[in-house]
Amino acid sequence: MKIACLETFASEFVCFVRLSTDTGAVGWGQTSTYNADITATIFHRQVAPWALGADTFDIDALVARIEEREHKFPGSYRCRALAGLDTALWDLRGRLAGKPVVELLGGQPRSLRAYASSMRRDITPEREAERLVRLRDEKGFDAFKWRVGAECGRDVDEWPGRTEAIVPQVARALGDDVARLVDANSGFSARRALEVGRLLEAEGISHYEEPCPYWKLAETKLVTDALDLDVAGGEQDWDLATWERMIDMHAVDIVQPDVMYMGGISRTLKVVNMAAAAGMPCTPHSANLSLVTLCTMHLLGAIANAGKYLELSIEGSEYYPWQDGLFSVDPYVVKDGCVTIPSAPGWGVEINPAWLRGAAYRCSRHGG
Repeated sequence: MKIACLETFASEFVCFVRLSTDTGAVGWGQTSTYNADITATIFHRQVAPWALGADTFDIDALVARIEEREHKFPGSYRCRALAGLDTALWDLRGRLAGKPVVELLGGQPRSLRAYASSMRRDITPEREAERLVRLRDEKGFDAFKWRVGAECGRDVDEWPGRTEAIVPQVARALGDDVARLVDANSGFSARRALEVGRLLEAEGISHYEEPCPYWKLAETKLVTDALDLDVAGGEQDWDLATWERMIDMHAVDIVQPDVMYMGGISRTLKVVNMAAAAGMPCTPHSANLSLVTLCTMHLLGAIANAGKYLELSIEGSEYYPWQDGLFSVDPYVVKDGCVTIPSAPGWGVEINPAWLRGAAYRCSRHGG
């Protein structure tokens, strides 16, 4: 069975991929979000030409071959585009087998504990505490993550004193029966990260994400080695050599590859397996409600070193209006703080036809 056609449906934020074979079988995937219209161009220029006419079943070999053919362009955009092909191929395999992707990976559809992930820094400690407590009581979440510092902030907070205010405010409001996580988004030097880390430990925070600039692994390791709580990171990284170094040096306690930034399930599994060999858990990054979180759910349902929970964004249309209407049926229904891996074939979801009609369309065909 050969790849006959690759179509993209793109907005600035999301790009879905429809893969069709020479037998008429179809699979759906997605490139990484944000500047997705640019990624769609890269997909048709640097991924589709090598994929068209290729066999559909050896995903690893095809992804590796495209990486070789495009070896002069080893960066993030190539991987973001590759994700569209990889995830469409996994969906195709599931549809053909009549099985969800989680089963193809060796797992089973099941309920997954989720942590409610706040993306916001434009919010006061009081308001953040109020909305997270409301979600705890309404949706049953027993794990939450909120933001400290400023994104790549060079030790300058979002506004003066916010970190020192929000950590105890939210932690104490949620209570000791809730897992409490924070994300610094590369905001601190090692010195400042340690100061904040000691505050986090004093307030019962168990997870400290990306405390230092993510590209400065030695600084992150200083923080990891000095603190008792878990330091997590890796969401931005796509390069397998960087992952090997990060894991070998134990720069973090928990690895967080993003399926879409990595280039899809196949490349992400390489990181998962490296981490498993080093005795490290994997809690992937999935910070929006496009296909990335659904792919991550299938992955977590199958891997032996899955972390404690799934990252589930709590930001709706008021913050991420582009998330509205992506799917015909919402796959992220929360019950008792959990979501359920779909049992339908492939990813178990259908892209909303109305959304597709409004997207920018482009097609690459074998021999065309």
